[in-house]
Amino acid sequence: MIEVSDIVKSYSIGGQALKAVDHASFTVQQGEIISVIGHSGSGKTTLLSLVGGLTKPDSGKVIVDGTDIWSLDDNSRSHFRNRNMSFIYQFSSLIPTLTSLENILLPTAFGDFPGDVRAYAEELIERVGLKEKTNAYPSHLSGGQQRRIAIARAFINRPSVVLADEPTGDLDEEAEQDIIRLFSEMNSALKTTFIIVTHNKEIAGQAARQLSMSNGILTGAA
Repeated sequence: MIEVSDIVKSYSIGGQALKAVDHASFTVQQGEIISVIGHSGSGKTTLLSLVGGLTKPDSGKVIVDGTDIWSLDDNSRSHFRNRNMSFIYQFSSLIPTLTSLENILLPTAFGDFPGDVRAYAEELIERVGLKEKTNAYPSHLSGGQQRRIAIARAFINRPSVVLADEPTGDLDEEAEQDIIRLFSEMNSALKTTFIIVTHNKEIAGQAARQLSMSNGILTGAA
């Protein structure tokens, strides 16, 4: 469960304070998929960064699974993210010198993970429909295939929360629908909570609940 309470984030631009996120509050239940829609510059990426523990708010609280993440020190917060949260960005950001399987396993180099992580990585790559690409390098994958590997990588730590920032932004319509369908499948199988930031109304409309953001102000929250 995610509880965001009255968070504010301002930046100084040209000597003037700009509120990228202006007193946003919302709650996301465990296993829920919500979307945050808004134009470029509306503050939605900053909101995601605040929720994910990457950007510190000026004020307000972010509680994830009962933990106030901004009350933690840097090391503890990094450890919490590593064990409980994952991020999916607009671009896949795969390491070009690593195979698909090695890219999926990469986060395990930064923490202790229970069980046979290699076997789980192989399970994930099969789940995203790319078993035949296990040993392929990113240069031999299409844009949609790279995105699938990035999604599989996001699940290697068995996160309770996945934060996705424009996850279909550079894909064609068919690949876009495949990714959203994959999110739904992973959500059903693993009860993972998703917050999906997008400017695409069709993608946003497929979430269980849709919030909107404009000029740093979040609406439609509950």
